Amino acid sequence: MHAELGLAELERVRAGIAPYIVETPSRRWEGGSLAARLGAGTVVEVKLELFQRTGTFKARGAINTMLHLDAAQRARGVTAVSAGNHAVATAWAAQQLGIGAKILMPQGANPYRLALARSFGAEIVIAPSHHAMFEMVKVLQEQEGRYFVHPFEGPLAVQGSASAGLEFAEQTEPVDVMILPVGGGGLCAGFAAAIRQRWPDVTIYGVEPEGANAMYRSFRSGKAEVLESMNSIADSLSPPRAEPWTFAACRELVEDIVLIDDAMLRDAMLEVFYGLKLAVEPAGAATTAALLGPLRERCAGKRVGLIVCGANMDAEGYCRHITQALADRAAGG
Repeated sequence: MHAELGLAELERVRAGIAPYIVETPSRRWEGGSLAARLGAGTVVEVKLELFQRTGTFKARGAINTMLHLDAAQRARGVTAVSAGNHAVATAWAAQQLGIGAKILMPQGANPYRLALARSFGAEIVIAPSHHAMFEMVKVLQEQEGRYFVHPFEGPLAVQGSASAGLEFAEQTEPVDVMILPVGGGGLCAGFAAAIRQRWPDVTIYGVEPEGANAMYRSFRSGKAEVLESMNSIADSLSPPRAEPWTFAACRELVEDIVLIDDAMLRDAMLEVFYGLKLAVEPAGAATTAALLGPLRERCAGKRVGLIVCGANMDAEGYCRHITQALADRAAGG
């Protein structure tokens, strides 16, 4: 395991960011249709990270990264690339520390997240595509000297995410299986590093949209893969590429990556609404989708940990997904 992910270092980071974030709760998911679908004996514990500052776990990595900047770096400001949640978290963290932020978001980004990022004082620059964001941010760094707050790559982002795993390990008894969502892999790597050191026998699975499967491909090829295009309703789990440092951490800590499609995500959003009384974005339902789908048999009769990682979505979009999920269930889909 990377030295930066050792337990003592993760605890140090957790203490450093504690004044800025909230310790989100965990609860057991009991009764309802989930229990009927999983069968007797499967126990589900859920980390409710959607109650974090800015609505997602991203606040943890963003604030940890910016706390490491020196005075000169803070004065020049920061930049980031994001489809939404990391943009919001970067804008929030910059506001907390009095740092200027200029953030690139792709054309077609969720309007709710655009408005939320701007509400924290960030300047938003719209890029024509996800790939273009990464090229444009290099120019911005060169021209303005801004520090690049990466959405998932490297120890600072991953260490921040690990604080959620440390919390979960204190909030519940050890689980047999932990299911974690994968976009770039920062949450997966950090959370996995934390609980692996608390619960050495835990089996950890990642879940990724089949239309944005860079980490799945990377696990199978042995190197960080780049996608030509992404197609998933879980836009916050749809970066255009895996990156080497975080990929290596995920490959060491995670048993396997499984894939889910959009219909499974919508069905899981409906299950979370009925069972946990929570309205979540598609990415926030990814672990539930994996538990009800490709991991159902592997998790049967075991103690399973899930994380509900985000809820930044406009009401209209949420209603469209839930309406489609209801129609699919009525049709037997």
